[in-house]
Amino acid sequence: MSGDLRAGDAKARSKTRRTLLEAGTLAGASALPFPEGDPDFVLSLARGLQVIEAFHEQREGLTVSESAARTGLSRAAARRLLITLESLGYAERRGSSFHLTSRVLRLGFSFVSSNALATLAPPVLEQLSARIHESCSVSLLDGEQIVYIARSAPKRVMTIDLGVGSRLPAYCTSIGRLLLASQPQPAIEAYFANAELRPRTLQTKVSRTELEAAFARAREQDYVVVDEELEPGVRAIAVPVRAGDTTPVAAISVSVRAETMSEAELVRRMLQPMREAAASIGRQVTR
Repeated sequence: MSGDLRAGDAKARSKTRRTLLEAGTLAGASALPFPEGDPDFVLSLARGLQVIEAFHEQREGLTVSESAARTGLSRAAARRLLITLESLGYAERRGSSFHLTSRVLRLGFSFVSSNALATLAPPVLEQLSARIHESCSVSLLDGEQIVYIARSAPKRVMTIDLGVGSRLPAYCTSIGRLLLASQPQPAIEAYFANAELRPRTLQTKVSRTELEAAFARAREQDYVVVDEELEPGVRAIAVPVRAGDTTPVAAISVSVRAETMSEAELVRRMLQPMREAAASIGRQVTR
């Protein structure tokens, strides 16, 4: 009887997963709009990269049908692209599913090794973390998200496991809010037109009025504190990294458990060391 129940549960989970994949609602699902009429745009390359991105958080791999559902491509196109990735060593087949191989890491490391911020920030973050005894990160704004390019984490603060390449929504993170505030108005308008703003906690600001007020404070103070808006119990502060001009190219953040440090103490203890670290990175980037 118990075996039958487990089998039934497994079938139900599999059916649910298929339904979500077909609906394109799982993390990473995308059907990107491609430019039309541009003779220099290589559509096949764009679709291949789209298929690679479709593997996001899919530890069980993807079947051809699932890949097609997550990318919006036809099943035949998804199959050809997966087979091509397999032939090039970027994917491998296990039964009916495809899985990415470690060769894909070359793409990410190409960015890390060629990006000045990604190579210069880690030692500065290590020094900052040793000085303040807290976790700290450097991130960039990428569309509607922030992406971590360097991190020093002597202690785990959030339940989310973050590393280089991890992404979080910009609107509810200290770094994201700081970098959004530095954008020109047309970019901010585009952000509000496209971003999915939903509460992550009871404290999350999701209205345009609240966020624009937060952007104004960020520009005035030149730092941002986000208090339990991304995750309950986590308080974070961010400062800009500038390279030669007034526009931030990235930002440094420090996260703490809210019960261990008030907002006022967070600013008093962290702001100056963070600004010194940000200035150090900025000076090195502009050399």
